[in-house]
Amino acid sequence: MKKTKFALQIAVLSIVAIFLFSCNPIENTTRSNSLLIVVKITGYNFEGSAADYLQSDVLEEGGGAAYVVADTATATLRAELLNPNPDADSSLYNGIFVTRYVVTYTRSDGRNNPGVDVPHSFEGAMQSWVQIGEEEEVGFIIVREVAKAEPPLLDLHDAREEGVLQVTAQVDFYGYDTVNRQVKATGYLAIFFANYIDQ
Repeated sequence: MKKTKFALQIAVLSIVAIFLFSCNPIENTTRSNSLLIVVKITGYNFEGSAADYLQSDVLEEGGGAAYVVADTATATLRAELLNPNPDADSSLYNGIFVTRYVVTYTRSDGRNNPGVDVPHSFEGAMQSWVQIGEEEEVGFIIVREVAKAEPPLLDLHDAREEGVLQVTAQVDFYGYDTVNRQVKATGYLAIFFANYIDQ
């Protein structure tokens, strides 16, 4: 009798363990059957070529005037089913609408006071549809013009050669499937702020 009871306890614990490990570790607060993935975020170097980072010019000059320009990046998003069963069929209801994003900046030295050590975080809107098993490229603003007119980027305007500020931009993408269940995905991009020499 004791052996039978012990075997039953082991079986119950095994089922619970399987259930816990099958939960979605990325989005454990959603009931969606779909998973949004940030495949990569692409920036560009100061020459304008695509790169796995962003060299952001805090002040540009041309026509006898100085001005600031927002920086953009491109995110490659992918949607997949949470169910690992390869025979599971997806439908229109599994696709994901991406509706907004939030950018937050951090430094590796732990000095992360917004408006003093790093630019302020911000939220932007977007409208993109990502179908299951497919990738979608979406462009978005990753550094606003206003950030370049405020500290700490404003402090780099006169530090053309020696002033470089390195941060990591965390970009959280939010959306929902077609039955209004929320999803979220996060990507990162290294940014180097400086007053680069204009060509």
